[in-house]
Amino acid sequence: MAAARAGVRLRATVCYPYRMRIRFTKMHGLGNDFVVIDAIHQTLTIDAETARHIADRRFGVGCDQILLVESPRSATSDFHYRIFNADGSEVEQCGNGARCFARFVREQGLSDKAVLRVGTASGEITLYHEAGGQVRVNMGAPVLEPARIPFIAEAQAPLYELEVDDETLSIGALSMGNPHAVLLVDEVGRAPVGRLGPRIEHHPRFPQRANVGFMQVIDRRHIALRVYERGSGETLACGTGACAAAVSGMLRGLLDDEVTVRLPGGELMVRWDRHAQKAPVWMTGPASRVFDGEITL
Repeated sequence: MAAARAGVRLRATVCYPYRMRIRFTKMHGLGNDFVVIDAIHQTLTIDAETARHIADRRFGVGCDQILLVESPRSATSDFHYRIFNADGSEVEQCGNGARCFARFVREQGLSDKAVLRVGTASGEITLYHEAGGQVRVNMGAPVLEPARIPFIAEAQAPLYELEVDDETLSIGALSMGNPHAVLLVDEVGRAPVGRLGPRIEHHPRFPQRANVGFMQVIDRRHIALRVYERGSGETLACGTGACAAAVSGMLRGLLDDEVTVRLPGGELMVRWDRHAQKAPVWMTGPASRVFDGEITL
């Protein structure tokens, strides 16, 4: 890591019809790590194979997700934001990534705005630079209707029964731009994340798979959380997962409107006015730059 900070360029070679050298920045939000690429000033086409190679922690750069900064696709946006998981799948939203996105465009001189409007596959989000290097994100209103999550259920409810192997689990299901299942556990340190995470992620009632949160309620303003992310496995932090868990806990009457979410990588603040129609979820937390590099594909 010290060598990388000193300016050593990282290179890897794979068999492509031609080779291209791509500049990137390695970043993280509470340990949820990203390769962030300026795709405005560089010509870059990413497919699933390329994404998997970049994300590979032995033969590539290594990350949970790859973030592309692109030119806006609408008159109301400052940028467009694309996200690829480590398994090569493209996804709709990433809250920790959104905070890194905001810091990246400022540090790279792409924008000096304090407020950024960014288009994503699930709609436009708004990012706010706060004091102390914090970034506040308007994540939009949670989606609770099963068909829009998507989740197969007869009617909307705060809790659903889900059959997994020989168990009947009680879950919350919602979308924060991507689908989430939230389970209440007694102690996150002993939660069966590795066993239940992949089974719920691929459950047939989640047609587009799901991120799976294991939530421990400490008190009405604090929760502990572990998240098994769709396409990446368990990560140190998940911004949309923190929002989904807080919303699910509020809908169950377990939490107040502002909650500190403790993840393995650190803490996020989540706020939601559940009594206001179509109120957005607000998430606040840090974003950190690790190093800059180049990779030859």
